[in-house]
Amino acid sequence: METMLRAASLSGYFDVARRSGMNPVELAQQAGIDAAALANPDERISAAAACRILELTAEKASCPTFALQMAETRQKFGTGLVNVLLAHKRTMREVLLAAVEYRHLLNEALAIHVEDAGETVTIREEIVVDPGIPTNQAIELAVGVLARHASALLGDRWKPRSVHFVHQAPADLTFHRRFFGCPLEFGSDFNGLVCAAADLDYPNPAADPELVRYAESLADTLNVSGVHSAALEVRKAIYLLLPLEQATVERVAAHLHLSVRTMQRQLGLADTSFTRLIEEVRSELAVRYMNNPRYPIGRVSNLLGYSQQGSFTNWFSARFGMTPRDWRNSHSK
Repeated sequence: METMLRAASLSGYFDVARRSGMNPVELAQQAGIDAAALANPDERISAAAACRILELTAEKASCPTFALQMAETRQKFGTGLVNVLLAHKRTMREVLLAAVEYRHLLNEALAIHVEDAGETVTIREEIVVDPGIPTNQAIELAVGVLARHASALLGDRWKPRSVHFVHQAPADLTFHRRFFGCPLEFGSDFNGLVCAAADLDYPNPAADPELVRYAESLADTLNVSGVHSAALEVRKAIYLLLPLEQATVERVAAHLHLSVRTMQRQLGLADTSFTRLIEEVRSELAVRYMNNPRYPIGRVSNLLGYSQQGSFTNWFSARFGMTPRDWRNSHSK
């Protein structure tokens, strides 16, 4: 089944495209999206097509900040049942947990993981679509919207420690610096934000528990995922947990609030397995990290879950038909 998201995820596209001198209707057609669908926030559209239209528009407009400019138009949480629910949660931490819980109603391709480390918290985000589909603009949109939502909830209290992107930096970082107002790290090993733990637990002045309970009662009846989504959810969890050396079958099942037996049964019904999925994700992440010249091969080995570089070299050679060093040399020409 194709991974889908609400058209509301591309809110602001028309305005920013026209401001950049582009024809959004023509670009939507080129990306395989019905422009009329983009005008309906609740319409479901292909996540891969959404990634394509963002990359296509940014390229044609020569505007590497295109998606971030879309995020800037998000003054507050959007419309719709789930956004009302999110806007009235008690804390930002609860907002993130609810966004994960109701992901099927928002953006099936978006994976979020909150990692506590004492006084700081790392919020990791991934856009998981088919290999080969560029996601740089989509991930900047996702991280940008997360920052805007945190700002809407916390006001002046929201002061992220740093923002991270896996992809390389554009030539001009003026807009990024103004938008995020904190140190930027491109070529990082994750996409997301680092902030103070206290910020995630600071009370939301607009919190309304009664409204949240009512919205949840309505959303729960709609928040149903099919058997075929099991493989996608496991893939997303592996993307988030593998660089943390936590992508065991037990940890992934716990991340998805499932027993190992239930998760494996669901994957069997989807005609796949945990072993197959972790190999696929490891291969995709290997290409990502090996393409980053800042990462020594030893670090790539660790990020992919290998404590011994020799074991990584053996796996990589079997998977790609050459050693990591030969692969990197051949792709740096």
